[in-house]
Amino acid sequence: MYISIDDLTEMIEMPNRRACKKILADNKEIFRRVRGSSNNHQNWPGGYHDHVLETMNLAIILYRTLSELRPLNFSLSDALLVLFLHDLEKPWKYRLNDRGETEYVEGLKTKGAARTFRNKKMSEYGLVLTPEQRNGLKYVEGEHRDYSSKFRVMNPLAAFCHLCDVTSARIWFDYPKNEGDPWNPKGRITEK
Repeated sequence: MYISIDDLTEMIEMPNRRACKKILADNKEIFRRVRGSSNNHQNWPGGYHDHVLETMNLAIILYRTLSELRPLNFSLSDALLVLFLHDLEKPWKYRLNDRGETEYVEGLKTKGAARTFRNKKMSEYGLVLTPEQRNGLKYVEGEHRDYSSKFRVMNPLAAFCHLCDVTSARIWFDYPKNEGDPWNPKGRITEK
């Protein structure tokens, strides 16, 4: 059973917990409306919320499992914070056009512009990240052009969050195809 987004944010350590709860409260309606992407994952109304909910729930499952095998050098709270924030720009990045297709809002089309917007939003809410959390947020979607064979770019927290994100976005990306689909976790947003 999935844990609700409200309960998940309670697991984030203070003071960032307070900021995350305020972000949720202030933006509840837009989070429940916006799609998770323009096309590739959770592309339904409320898909953004569902993607964040799913990545955070995956973090709990994977954190418990992996830490039973070997100690992890980051906390579950660190992972939940990074996953809560990793797509924070998306509620403002997409809109539906006249044909009902998802399109980018002008000024938020590039990864750099989206990152700048996300950082501004985080600053607006008073979020303060450690260097490890900043690395996790920067590389949650992979190293891309920053990859090097000479030194490690992505820290363990970033790699863990990437695992959660890629599982949701590339394995469980699609809307349930039939009425009997068992995926209906607590707190999931569904089309009405």
